[in-house]
Amino acid sequence: MEFRVVQGDIAAQSADALVNAAGTSLQMGSGVAGALRRAAGRGLNEEAVSKGPVDLGEVAVTDAYDLDADYVIHAAAMPHYGDGQATAESIRDATRNTLETADELGCESLVIPALGCGVAGFDIEDGARIIAETIAEYDPETLSDVRCIAYSDDEYATVDRVTGTVRSSE
Repeated sequence: MEFRVVQGDIAAQSADALVNAAGTSLQMGSGVAGALRRAAGRGLNEEAVSKGPVDLGEVAVTDAYDLDADYVIHAAAMPHYGDGQATAESIRDATRNTLETADELGCESLVIPALGCGVAGFDIEDGARIIAETIAEYDPETLSDVRCIAYSDDEYATVDRVTGTVRSSE
C-alpha cells in the first residue's frame, strides 16, 4: 500500500481516522494523546478511558469530537504509563490492528504517528521501520490515503528516511 510521511500536529490533520499513540489504560496523557485530547475537547478522554483497559497491541475506537475526523483509533503500543516500554511486537500488532480497524470502519484516510516511540521509549528509527513495513505489507480494503505523521524536524527527517528505505526495498 502506498503511504507518505507528513510533518505537523496530528490534531490539525483532516482524515477519516486519526490514531492515538495510547497506553493500555487508554488514559490520554501527553504527546500525541495530549494534542488530540486538547483539540477534541473533554469527551474524547472520557470515552477512551471507558473503553479500556485493552491488551497490549490492541485498539479501541472513539468518536473524534471536535477533531476533523470521524474516528480516533487508540492503538495501545505501550503498557500503561510507567509500567514498561513498547516492544517491536506491540508496535507491529498495534499498527496492524489499526489498519484492520480502519478498513472495518470503511475509512479511506488515516493519519498514524510513530506508535510506541517518543515518551513510550522505543527507538524512533526502529519504530518507524516496523510501522512502515507493516503498512507496506498490508492489503487494504478501503484505505487509500495513509499518512505517517511526525511532529519535530528531527523526527520527520528520521521517519521520512526510514520509510523511504522501506518503500525502495519493496
